[in-house]
Amino acid sequence: MLSGTALPHSAHALSQVREVSHRPRAARDMRDYDEVTAFLGEWGPFQRLIFFLLSSSIIPNGFNGISVVFLAGVPEHQCQVPAWANLSSEWRNHSIPLQLQNGREVPRKCRRYRLAALANFSAMGLVPGRDVNLSQVELEPCLDGWEYSQDTYLSTIVTEWDLVCEDDWKAPLTTSLFFVGVLIGSFISGQLSDKFGRKNVLFVTMGMQTGFSFLQVFSTSFEMFSVLFVLVGMGQISNYVAAFVLGTEILGKSIRIIFSTLGVCIFYAIGYMLLPLFAYFIREWRMLLLALTLPGLLCFPLWWVIPESPRWLLSQGRLEEAEVIIRKAAKINGIVGPQIIFDPMESQDLSSRKQQTHSILDLFRTPNIRTITIMSIILWMTISVGYFGLSLDTPNLHGDNYLNCFLSAVIEVPAYIIAWLLLRYLPRRYSMSASLFLGGSVLLCIQLVPPDLYLLSIGLVMIGKFGITCAFAMVYVYTAELYPTVVRNMGVGASSMASRLGSILSPYFVYLGAYDRFLPYILMGTLTVLTAILTLFLPESFGIPLPDTIDEMLRVKGIKYRKSLSRSNNNKSRILKEGEERQTVLKTTTF
Repeated sequence: MLSGTALPHSAHALSQVREVSHRPRAARDMRDYDEVTAFLGEWGPFQRLIFFLLSSSIIPNGFNGISVVFLAGVPEHQCQVPAWANLSSEWRNHSIPLQLQNGREVPRKCRRYRLAALANFSAMGLVPGRDVNLSQVELEPCLDGWEYSQDTYLSTIVTEWDLVCEDDWKAPLTTSLFFVGVLIGSFISGQLSDKFGRKNVLFVTMGMQTGFSFLQVFSTSFEMFSVLFVLVGMGQISNYVAAFVLGTEILGKSIRIIFSTLGVCIFYAIGYMLLPLFAYFIREWRMLLLALTLPGLLCFPLWWVIPESPRWLLSQGRLEEAEVIIRKAAKINGIVGPQIIFDPMESQDLSSRKQQTHSILDLFRTPNIRTITIMSIILWMTISVGYFGLSLDTPNLHGDNYLNCFLSAVIEVPAYIIAWLLLRYLPRRYSMSASLFLGGSVLLCIQLVPPDLYLLSIGLVMIGKFGITCAFAMVYVYTAELYPTVVRNMGVGASSMASRLGSILSPYFVYLGAYDRFLPYILMGTLTVLTAILTLFLPESFGIPLPDTIDEMLRVKGIKYRKSLSRSNNNKSRILKEGEERQTVLKTTTF
């Protein structure tokens, strides 16, 4: 998903949709809007144009976050032996000690034999291995830098700034800092789009993402590159959310759900699939980053095509501007609209009505909501670690890095489709648990695969990615249905923040693979399977009326509660409005 990276990657970035779509002040306006604009139809030329243009604007987001897989790729390397070292060819060939790795001897990456000692042996005419026991020769670090293989990458930020050996922690830090930017952007994007408008924020943050990516091309240090990457992450999540909200507010009820699931997510996956294609043909990191930045420029002409959200204009009291947009849409669809579209009396501001306020502490007020909140945080964090961990780990798989990354992107398309079907027809709890158990169990099986069956290992990783992506695509809807209306935004938002923390940690799960090839899969698989079991204790929300208050929430299994008369009484009256209420949350929370 997402969240996307992103998903998704991405998709995880969309908790702000709840914040901008469930405003009490405009609740009546939003309901009236669908009725008033019904004459436009659901799928005319205007709706198709908005659907595909906004979905297409998501494509650059698909390769921005995961691009670090190639930008920070670590090629094979060993200590450099300078040309001025007075060594014979025989001693130069034996200057790097060997170590056992995956059953075969390979040169060590961070140590070499002490050159002064080798120079003495070479001058004396001694033969390595026969006259000198190499295991007794003193070692020293790579004092003259490293030699990097160019079989896979011509250059990366790792080869540019020697982010290996003692500095090998810096490469995953770069990725974590990108997700720190995503975390910061997710805090501010909803408030910005509420204040300045969906369209303005969409294009400003799109420019922010493109502009700072362009500046990264000219980075002169690791620190400069990383700081700019934080800003790119802020821009990416902000324009992602703005595009999502703009589409859900312009499109009709039925198309809105398809846009927020298959539309956004599939186009994100398309961007993800383009990444390895770019990287395959452009293997120098600066030129690759430039090539990935340029497509963002193609989105700016859309400023003259994509309108502002009429819903947002109505919430700001700008009825005339909203009516101009709707009449233009009617003209594109070949429909003659009514003489008066928006009646000022029907678009009254409801913000003056007194609303009961709630704080983040309400998520821990009762044993039931406290348990659901803790379980949701664990669920979201585990899914995020698994999704981004597997996405970033593709260079460590056997075989071709570019093909593995492409397969990791392709597998998301059927995952999103299956998740959409599961959401429509099957219970949430069992669907989530089964997806997680599938993903986690196959990851645990990878360590049992013989080394020569590497294709089987790759297949298991892709199945694991499929299961975790399915779960990531469903977790937004499930979480939104568990929380009551009064704290739904905060509940999903807190869970989404846990997802950001998971994405920040995920590069270091991949980093552990340098010590043991199977350790990342064992950790991610174990966490995912345990979370799948934990999910079974969450209440089932499929086909159940959405709760309005904390007392009406569904109960976690295994915890004793006091009986609540208000819950049973309120449920009777709420059964009548279940259909309309559920459609409202689905269309604003799916993915």
